[in-house]
Order: sequence, then C-alpha cells, then structure tokens
Amino acid sequence: MTGRSHTPIRPIWLCRTCGNPWPCGDAKLALLAEYERDRVSLFVYLAGQLGDAMDDLAKLRADMLGSGELFGRFLSWPSRGNHAYRVAPIDTRRDSARPVAERKEVSGS
Repeated sequence: MTGRSHTPIRPIWLCRTCGNPWPCGDAKLALLAEYERDRVSLFVYLAGQLGDAMDDLAKLRADMLGSGELFGRFLSWPSRGNHAYRVAPIDTRRDSARPVAERKEVSGS
C-alpha cells in the first residue's frame, strides 16, 4: 500500500488524510483500482485489515464498534453491485453431477 495518501492511522483506524473512518471513499477507490483484476486478493487484504482493526479497536475501547459495523466498513463495500465473485449454486441432486450422456444410459438400462 505504498504511495497512497489515504492510509489508516493505527490504532484508531481513521484516514490520515481526510480523518474519516478507514477505508474512506478515496481509499476505496484506490483499492478498487489497485485490485481491479484480482478482487479475491482485495477481499483477502481487507479481511486482514479487518482483523487488525478489531484487535486495535478492542484494546482502545471494547464497546467502540460492533463486529457487524466493522464487517460492513471493511468487507461489504467491494461486493456491492458486483456479483462476479459469487459462485453459482451447486445442484445437489445425485444425477446432476454426471454428464447428460451418462444419465441417459443409466436411465435406459
């Protein structure tokens, strides 16, 4: 994350440039640009930052933020409006895992 001006001040997790909760709007835009072709790595990075923020903020004040609020702040925003990272539901029916040709053979026996 070198070269970015909108980085977190630890342990309070506010943006060092604008003072908003980190990741601020400008940090989000920079992160989206940096991880444009690798959204999974963006989630991995932000999950690590979330863990660090939870540890830091709990040391400052245990009642400062709920984990749901922090989750939304760190991990919900990259997925809004973008469903490309989601996997299609798995069909759990037994026959659906086999190719259609095999299913016909078994059915015709």
